[in-house]
Amino acid sequence: MVNLQDIKITARDEQVLKLLVQGCSNKEIASHLHISPRTVKQHLRTLFLRAGIRDGRKRVKLATAMFQKEQMKSCRPAID
Repeated sequence: MVNLQDIKITARDEQVLKLLVQGCSNKEIASHLHISPRTVKQHLRTLFLRAGIRDGRKRVKLATAMFQKEQMKSCRPAID
């Protein structure tokens, strides 16, 4: 499993990951955050590189780790 404590995650990276975990496409994430889909892709690419992830299955593990982290927090409104 990917340890999120070992990865530098910016506030924007976290917003992108939260929406990714919710099942949003890059285009949907871009719309929610008022950025381009290309910028979303770059956030994800940079995040995966920081985590040493080059394999699609490991990307799923990162998203799963983020989801689990969110489930452990108290109830908070999702990003709109």
